[in-house]
This record gives sequence, structure tokens and C-alpha cells, in this order.
Amino acid sequence: MGYTSGDALIPRSILFGNPERATPLLSPDGRRLAYLAPLDGVLNVWLGSTGGADYQPVTRDQDRGIRVYFWGRDSRHILYLQDKGGDENWRLFAVAVEAQTERELTPYRDVQVRIVEHDKHFPNDVVIAMNREDARRHDAYRLDLRTGKAERVAENPGNVVQWVTDTALQVRGAVASREDGGFDLLLRTTERDPWVTTLSWNAEDALTSGPVSFTQDGQSLFLRDSRGANAARLVRLSPSAGQLAVLAEDPDYDVAEVMIHPDTYEVQLASFLRARREWTVLDPRIAEDVDAVRALKDGDFLIYDRTDADDRWLVGFTEDQAPASYYVYDRAGKRGAFLFTARPALERYTLAAMEPVSFTSRDGLTLYGYVTWPPGVPRDRLPLVLNVHGGPWHRDVWGYDPEAQWLANRSYACLQVNFRGSTGRCIRTWWTPCDWPSGGASPIPSAWRSSAARTAATRRWWAPRSLRISSDAPYPSWAPAT
Repeated sequence: MGYTSGDALIPRSILFGNPERATPLLSPDGRRLAYLAPLDGVLNVWLGSTGGADYQPVTRDQDRGIRVYFWGRDSRHILYLQDKGGDENWRLFAVAVEAQTERELTPYRDVQVRIVEHDKHFPNDVVIAMNREDARRHDAYRLDLRTGKAERVAENPGNVVQWVTDTALQVRGAVASREDGGFDLLLRTTERDPWVTTLSWNAEDALTSGPVSFTQDGQSLFLRDSRGANAARLVRLSPSAGQLAVLAEDPDYDVAEVMIHPDTYEVQLASFLRARREWTVLDPRIAEDVDAVRALKDGDFLIYDRTDADDRWLVGFTEDQAPASYYVYDRAGKRGAFLFTARPALERYTLAAMEPVSFTSRDGLTLYGYVTWPPGVPRDRLPLVLNVHGGPWHRDVWGYDPEAQWLANRSYACLQVNFRGSTGRCIRTWWTPCDWPSGGASPIPSAWRSSAARTAATRRWWAPRSLRISSDAPYPSWAPAT
């Protein structure tokens, strides 16, 4: 079927190419703003004054581009990860923003660096994980940004998949895998004490459970925990008292992002990725701020950066019919200043609406997804493309999707189904006889199956403690800028 919508074709380079600007981050002191933007066609870090027009590149990558970067807590350095030729042996670099000089902090061959934690109260230190001693396992190290010295503070026996620091930046928690597919939560009192197994998750619960952060006193932890529940809940575990308190839950959806106060280390916000991202306010002191942020724009928002003074937040919005947009929100004035959109060239074109859909599969359970319709075309006997997400430990979410927009712009309806095995939904959704594509119930209702037939056919992400975020966020600094 040819192009018939009457709207201009959107070039693929605009849909799928590098964003013009993305991933803005405020310096901890709030004086500067950094973002990713192409330099000679390659994504690099640019830096300027917050609200100014003096932005210049501070990195000079000429290969794969920079995707993961963050501010040093001293506001004087930009840190970023980069590999060579796609080997995924990530090395950590630091750029002095005043002198614009660069140092490689982990100059080790065939070693992969992972960021564990950095904290405003320890501006000279970063906790990292490296497989320097043994390629098969990542030990935990405390890296001094001033000297470049890395001190090993936790040795991996071979089954630790995640390290957790307390609010004193001590490695006191770990998640260890078991042969049966489950995970154990290990804790210790100090970095010199032995590990103690505190609780265990079976293979089912392990996929949606894990530690978020220690509390300020180091005696309790916030966890995502799906034990005894249909979906992962946000809970507070006090091991010494044997107490478990539920802070946020949904009968059908796992808790997603969790925002933690950088000084009190208390939970302030938690989100659930229902048909769209919805927030639960747990700290009433920021309720007015959340309402003011919601009023800035109609899209789904994410607060993914904040100054050390907590007087300004950097807010990103995702929409289905517009590129990602960014604002600096001033808490005192309860107002936001627009920064930029990631792909301003898209604003010249008509984008398609993405609508949530649900239907009952053959075994009686409900499947959820999204359909994107070509704009300006009658919704009758359109060719439909079933666009199946990868992973499979992933899910489609509402917002700007370049593949869906590419298809809709060419007059194809695009159906995206979060089949069982996708993230975000309750355990019952996927611990059942497997549905399409490996067999069993098809995720397409019969009416849409006939339409399609007539036409062409585990990860654990690091995030700063202040915002334990999933990979679905719009351009978070630890995920690719797409």
C-alpha cells in the first residue's frame, strides 16, 4: 500500500538519527548545564551556563559517541563511560570543566567498569564495580577522583550481581544469584564484617525484586519486593526488628521509578507504568511541586536531576506526538523554564497518536499494549504491522516511538503488545502457559489477526540514589539517548 495520508513524509534521519540535544544535567551547584549533542556527527558532552547560550563541547569522542555521563559531585568534573569499538569494556573518564583536560580513571585493558554509587556528601569518591582481578566477576572498589586510586572494598565470590552502598558510601549490601534462579539479599554491618543472608527471592520473585537504597541510619532498606504479592511493591525492611512495611503498591503493576531525598534518604515519589506513567507522592512536602510540574506540559514527566540545594529540578517530558522536552523547575517560584526539545526538526511534521489498548487472550487473561494510527486516514481496513519489542525482558511504553511514527507516517497502523514476559506487569501476567510467539494464545485479537493476515505480515540498571529509575525514562543519563 502506498503513502496516502497527505502529510509530508518524515525523513528517516530525523526519526532515527541522533537527537539534536538530549540528556541535560544540572551541575550540583546549579551554575552549569550539560547535555549530549552531536559534534561532527558523534554524540559528545556540551557544557554552558544554566540559562545561557555559551555552550561548547567538553569531550571529543570521534567513534561511537558518549551515551553515559554524569556530574562529579564537586561540580568541577564531568565523568563518562566509553568502550572501544563496541567491546563493552567500559572505561571511566573524568573531564575537568574549567581546564577542559581529560583523565582516564580506569586505564585497564579488557576490564569493564560499572557505576555503583556516587553521593553529594562524598564529592571526591565514586564506588564502582570492575572485573579487574577476574574477568568473570565484578568486585567493588572505592575510587578517589583526586588521585585515581581504586581500593577494593568487596570481593565477589562469583555470584554477586549487584552491590549496594549505605548512606556513608560503604558497600554493605549485595544481591547474589543462586543455582535455582533465585536471588539472596546479603547484608553486613561494616565493610570488615562477614556477609549475612537476610532474605531470599525465588526465581519468580527475583525478576521483579531487589534493593533500592539504605535508610539514613543504615539500619533499614527500601526494596522492590514481590514476595507474597501479585506485583512488586515498594517496601521498607528493618532486618533487626523483623519488620516489613509496604509504602506503595498496585495490584497489577510493579513499582517502577523511586525518588529518594538526597539528604534525608526518605522516599518521596514512586511511579507505576500503567497505560501511562503515574506517580504516587509519599512525601507531602513536595506535593505542590509535583502538581506544578504536572501543569507544565501534558506529557508524562520524570524528575531525574536536582541541585544539591534541592532548589531546582530538571524535568523531562515524553509525549506521543512530540519529541522529548526538558525544563528547569524552580521550587521557590513553582515555575518551570523551558530548555529545549530533543528533536526540534520533528516539530515541523504531523505525528501520530499512540493509544493504549487491551484485549483478552485465549486463556482469559488480559493483554495490554498500544496502537498508533496514521493521522488523517480513516481507521478502516488499514494495513497493520505488529511491532514486537525486544528483550524480552522489556516493555513498550506510551510516548514518542520512532518506529511507530515511521510506520504511521507511511500509512500503516502499528500495534505494540506487551506480551507475557514483558516487564512492569504482575507475576500472574507472565507465569502462565506461554503465549505468542512461542506457542499458545496469540496476542492479537481475532479481528486484528485477520487484518494483519490480509497485509504484510535481566538487567539491573544503576541509577543515582536520589532517583532509582528504570530504563524506560526519557533520556536518563545512564541509558542511551535514543
